[in-house]
Amino acid sequence: MTLVKIHTEYITLGQLIKFVGLIDNGSQAKFFVTNHNITHNGIIENRRGKKIYPNDLVVIDDLEYKIVRE
Repeated sequence: MTLVKIHTEYITLGQLIKFVGLIDNGSQAKFFVTNHNITHNGIIENRRGKKIYPNDLVVIDDLEYKIVRE
């Protein structure tokens, strides 16, 4: 599990994908989200604008990311 530290109240799923280095720029987020298995707190997610808050768990193709506030 990878801890992702954020300074803000939340991060969007598209921002998270870019932040962890799975895509190079934000324009790739829509394509990435529709072509990969992503769950947010155990629920399948396909919206790149989904707000992710501290203590949430996002799993992207079997890679786990726990969001924490810095």
